[in-house]
Amino acid sequence: MKQRSHFILALLLPLQIALVSIAARFPQFIETYYSNGIYPYISKFERYALGWLPFSFGDILYSILVIGLIRWIYLRIKTKFKKPKHWILEGLATLSIVYFCFHAFWGMNYYRLPLHQSLEINNKYSQEQLVAFTKKLAKRANELQLNLVGNDTLKVDFPFKNSAIRKMAIEGYHHIESEYPELSYQGNSVKPSLFSIPLTYMGFNGYLNPLTNEAQVNNRIPKFKLPSTTSHEMGHQIGFAKENEANFMACLTTMNHPNPYFKYGGYTFALKYCIGEVYVTDPCEAENIIAMLNLGIRKNYQEVQQFWEAHENPFEPFFKIFYGGYLKANNQPQGIKSYNYVVALLVNYFEGEHQL
Repeated sequence: MKQRSHFILALLLPLQIALVSIAARFPQFIETYYSNGIYPYISKFERYALGWLPFSFGDILYSILVIGLIRWIYLRIKTKFKKPKHWILEGLATLSIVYFCFHAFWGMNYYRLPLHQSLEINNKYSQEQLVAFTKKLAKRANELQLNLVGNDTLKVDFPFKNSAIRKMAIEGYHHIESEYPELSYQGNSVKPSLFSIPLTYMGFNGYLNPLTNEAQVNNRIPKFKLPSTTSHEMGHQIGFAKENEANFMACLTTMNHPNPYFKYGGYTFALKYCIGEVYVTDPCEAENIIAMLNLGIRKNYQEVQQFWEAHENPFEPFFKIFYGGYLKANNQPQGIKSYNYVVALLVNYFEGEHQL
C-alpha cells in the first residue's frame, strides 16, 4: 500500500509541473482567482494560526526536514543504495508533496500580473526623470536625518528594540491600505529567525517560509536595516513573491510610515537603489548625488557595509548563485539583478499625484 502511494505521488510530480507551467501563461487568471482569490484566505489563516507563537514554527519545520534528509541519505549509504526503485519512488513522492505545498500555499504568486499592472503604475522612465527623482530623494533623506539627530554628521541610531520594530512595521501597511485595499495586512506573523547567525554569514537579511507564511528577519543586522527588511518580508506575506515587488512594498510602506525613523529607513533604502541605477549609466552624476548626502547618512550606509564585510565567508558567492538560480526558476529571469525593477516603480509612483 505504501509503495503504491509513493508511485501515485511520484506520477503526480510531472503532472504538477506541467499544470504550473500552463497556469504561468495566464497571469490575469492567477491574479484574479489565486492571488486575490483563495491566497488571502490561506495566508491570513496561517498568520493567525502561527503568529501568536514567539518563535518561528517554520524554522523548526525546516530543521526537521533537513534532519530527515540527512537521515534518508545516511540510510541510503548504509544500505549501499539497494532497492533503487523503492528509494527513488520515496524521494520523488516527498518532492511531489513539497512541490504541491509550495505552490498551493504561496508559490503561485510568482506568476501573477506584474505589480505595475495591478497597481496601474507605469514602468518606463527616462534618465532625466531618474536623476531628478534621485536628487529629490537625497534632499528628503537629508532633511529626515537632520530632524532626527540635529547634526548632519551623526548617523541615526534607532531607539527601538528589534521586537518593537517588527511590530511597528504593520502601521505602514495600514497607512496605505485606504489607497490600495489589496495591500491590506492582517495577522502579524513576523519572527526573529532561529538561523540568524548562519543567515548573516550567507549574506541574507531575512526570508519568508512559504509553507507557514511566517516572515523571518535576521535579528543580527543593524537596526537601520530592520524597517525595510521587515516590510519587505511582509510584502512577500501578502502575496508579492518577486523580490523587486517586495522591495517596492518595503519602500512604499516605510516612506509613508507615520514614524520618522521608519521614514528615514525607507527613504535611504529607496535612495540606495536609485543611486545604484544612476551609476550604471552616469557614474559622475551618481558621485555628485552621493556628495550631496549628509555625512550622517553615509555613516549609516557604511555601518551596514562594515557589518556585511565583517561576516564575509568564502561560500557566500555560492549561496548567492544558488538563490539567483532559485529566482530565475520562479519567473524572475534576471535573478538577483531583478531587484532593480523597484526603481522603475518608485520613479513612476512619485511622478504622479504622490509627492515625496
